[in-house]
Amino acid sequence: MGFFDFLTEEIAIDLGTANTLIIHDGKVVIDSPSIVARDRTTGKIIATGKEARKMQGKTHENIKTIRPLKDGVIADFQASEEMIKEFVKQIPSIRKKIFPPSLRMVICIPSGITEVEKRAVIDSARHMNAKDIYLIYEPMAAAIGVGVDIMEPKGNMIIDIGGGTTEIAVIALAGIVCDQSVKVAGDLFTSDIMYYMRTQHNLYVGETTAEKMKIQIGAATEDLEDAPEDMMVQGRDLLSGKPKQVQVSYREMAKALDKSILRIEDAVMETLSKTPPELAADIYNTGIYLAGGGSMLRGLDKRLSRKTDLPVYVAEDPLRAVVRGTGIALKNLDRFKSVLVK
Repeated sequence: MGFFDFLTEEIAIDLGTANTLIIHDGKVVIDSPSIVARDRTTGKIIATGKEARKMQGKTHENIKTIRPLKDGVIADFQASEEMIKEFVKQIPSIRKKIFPPSLRMVICIPSGITEVEKRAVIDSARHMNAKDIYLIYEPMAAAIGVGVDIMEPKGNMIIDIGGGTTEIAVIALAGIVCDQSVKVAGDLFTSDIMYYMRTQHNLYVGETTAEKMKIQIGAATEDLEDAPEDMMVQGRDLLSGKPKQVQVSYREMAKALDKSILRIEDAVMETLSKTPPELAADIYNTGIYLAGGGSMLRGLDKRLSRKTDLPVYVAEDPLRAVVRGTGIALKNLDRFKSVLVK
């Protein structure tokens, strides 16, 4: 331990397409949407996170809302940097300090990331006064967060359905044996719902409304046991141009999302077909673990279970499973050294 270690703050970041979560001192201190609002005339960031989300779809020409991450990787370098800086500033114990402390960070990245995209994440962290930067792959972090002992010589399959990507991985002996990263996740579900409303109801709904529909009545199958009540949805009528309201049921959502869920099923089957036989035997006994916000879609676990003939378990707090795993890796750096990318 160095003399200046008391000046170093340790933070774990799950930099997600939809939400950014930060753990400090073992607690989730930031849980905010990954959105920034920028003033076009001055170029300044005027709002981040929840404040910026309220503005989404309601801005005039001088304000633009940006989602700096696309498909799990940084798409807008400057906006993402300013967003992370803002979030780090909001951490209560860092806010109280007179001098900005140097940071030790563990950042979560998708398994299908390229070297260039990795570089972008590291550069962003460097600009924020980060002294030590470690990267951890999303499925690995999700497995640790779900409570799987990744060090064992035993196969575990984890599916992390985030905002931009779905990460499917078979993990054994602290390594990823085979994995698949598909760009089908929460964001695509939202655009599927928008497309369905346009084509079936002639109703133009915004992203925020579609997101709300996905959360309230989203479903993966039409035969749910405890079905949610129908939802009244407001939008603009494409024929008359007038605002109008229609009633939508969860069965319609299942139809709207069917194609995208099929793609996830295919990716899961493909990963299973690449799995070495000994690990496949382990997975038959342990089942499949689901994490990430997309796994909260009603009936998705049942549908995957039917497709694979395996038991499927949803993590207890799926939205935070990845950041929890990242936080555990940060606390036990020596134990998880083999998993982290320095």
